[in-house]
Amino acid sequence: MKGLKYQMKSVLRDKFCLMTFLLPILVAVALHFMGSIDMSSLGELHFGVLENDLPPQTITWLERYGPVTAYETQEELTDAINEPSTNVIGVKADGDSLKTAISGDELDIFKQAAATLLALYKQREAAGQTEIQTLERPDIMESLQGIFIPAVLIVAMFMGCTFNAMNIISEKEDGVAFVNEILPMTPSQYILQKVVVGFLFGSLSSVVTACICFRLSLQNFGLMLALIVLSSFVAALLGLFIGKFSDGLMIGVVYIKIVMLLFLAVPLVCALIGVSGPLAVVCYLVPSQPAFEGIMALSAGSMSLAIKDAGILAVHSAAWFILYIMISAHRKRQIIGKQNAVTPG
Repeated sequence: MKGLKYQMKSVLRDKFCLMTFLLPILVAVALHFMGSIDMSSLGELHFGVLENDLPPQTITWLERYGPVTAYETQEELTDAINEPSTNVIGVKADGDSLKTAISGDELDIFKQAAATLLALYKQREAAGQTEIQTLERPDIMESLQGIFIPAVLIVAMFMGCTFNAMNIISEKEDGVAFVNEILPMTPSQYILQKVVVGFLFGSLSSVVTACICFRLSLQNFGLMLALIVLSSFVAALLGLFIGKFSDGLMIGVVYIKIVMLLFLAVPLVCALIGVSGPLAVVCYLVPSQPAFEGIMALSAGSMSLAIKDAGILAVHSAAWFILYIMISAHRKRQIIGKQNAVTPG
């Protein structure tokens, strides 16, 4: 219990650790409010014209497709077109037709609009007799949130791994690890002392993030809690492995980056390209894949898939726990054997 109190105090004193656990919550709040922002204006057409250059009916026709801004001089119009932060399409009179001007750094959709505007203007009378049906524009952020939010939760669960790994590496550099190896403490007691803090803070961060991002029923929240607890426990165990096999701070940071990249890349690639078959089974070897899939399943209302993923995470938890105990027990026997060998008879 004293060891746990010491670990808790070290977290409360370390501002970086506190920021690490709070970061996913801040990102979740940002994503939650971004979903209510209307970003449709980013895809609107914007036209720039010279004052008294186009007839009023042409200006009215252009306003059907986007805002029209009139500039007093050609220099002002050219500056507006060349401004990198805008996608203004310059429109000028060309006899009975129009001519357009763009800077060339616009997105393809605006380049295509500038190229087809002249043909559309020539056919404006026929187009005016056509019945137009306006479809509801899809919310881009809402579709992307289905992937962003589980990714943020994965990062929150991973924070326990980062904390545990850095904690053990710092103890190695300070010489505390050598003291821990000779203490009368079983491998399971050592795991409990090292895992609990990272596991609890990672779980708490993930639960708060899930409460911000999801509106779940009591049954679904229970499954979400199971996914979070199991994922955070596996991540905390992986932090112990990284800390044990890292010879220094820089090597530990490299290992953490590699593991975090796998934690994020594997589920995101599977979600984006739709991996199936034997490759999908291989992807389940990465603990974040069933966690990500389970979160996606809960948001879609698929209870059976979420239960299956929770079972896979339970297997991961047991396997990594047993493996670490076996490695720790073997290492401790080796140390005790060396001490007995050098002790005078």
